[in-house]
Amino acid sequence: MEDKWHWVLITAVAPIAWGSTYFVTKQLLPADSPLWGAAIRALPAGILLMLLARRRPRGMWWWRSAVLGILNVGAFFVLLYVAAQLLPSSVAASIMAAAPLIMIGLAWALASERPVPRVVAGALIGMLGVLLIVATSSTGVNAWGVIASASAMVMSALGYVLSKRWASDIPVLSLTAWQLLAGGGALTVAALIFEGAPPALDTGAILGFAYVSVIATALAFWCWFMGLKRLSAGTVGVIGLLNPVTGVLLGTIFAAEPLTIIQIGGVILVLLGVIVGQQRSARATPESVGRPSTKNEPGRRITRQPGSSESQPISSPERER
Repeated sequence: MEDKWHWVLITAVAPIAWGSTYFVTKQLLPADSPLWGAAIRALPAGILLMLLARRRPRGMWWWRSAVLGILNVGAFFVLLYVAAQLLPSSVAASIMAAAPLIMIGLAWALASERPVPRVVAGALIGMLGVLLIVATSSTGVNAWGVIASASAMVMSALGYVLSKRWASDIPVLSLTAWQLLAGGGALTVAALIFEGAPPALDTGAILGFAYVSVIATALAFWCWFMGLKRLSAGTVGVIGLLNPVTGVLLGTIFAAEPLTIIQIGGVILVLLGVIVGQQRSARATPESVGRPSTKNEPGRRITRQPGSSESQPISSPERER
């Protein structure tokens, strides 16, 4: 159990870092260059991780990396960048909190992961908190910003589940680097075609891009995919509810975005949903989901220990001794 909570804490780095990107993007990055904004975030992060991983894709992983790069990085970053410019930090981050339910459904359909009741309960509690945060926001909500944020949520949820299904034997560092390079490369080409030369950056923008590229992209995606490798998709999705909490708190503390009593209650419900969603369900790992019973494994037989009603498997080396 302690080992599972260790991975829960590592995974939590990602949504906390992502929640901070709404504030950083809105306060420090240029608003009129979404393609360059996404490209400058993704491509340096991919290059950094590729230098560390030192492993290139092979075979089918060339096209898989391209697909995942578009879903998780390319189109996702552009939509997220647009949402961050059009919506308050709290609202933009909160819409993304619907991802746990989407991930639970997609993981059931595509990866044969049955929903765990406590994870579903945690997601629903967190969603209730999100509704309180968004519905009571006293700041105007831009419809195009909502569409961009919701589209980013669905695409990323699909990409995360496909990553989990496809990449069981791929090192996480390599998997993350390939996606960021593929997505960042596509974004760079699109930025050159549609936006021309890169925008001029002042000191604040340079520092902002350094943060979102190294911390909120390279480190955050590595932590997220580490979690997806060791925890169920639903469990990881519920951890993602820390995203809106971070967005709300940073928007309130640094951007003076109003926070009502009802929104505070929503934040508390989101945190409660994260806690509920991790109880017991953190014991489930990808390796244990759908694993056949040991009683029918070749080379193993069942024996009963004296004074015990439990049957214990005996491996073939023990039987030979």
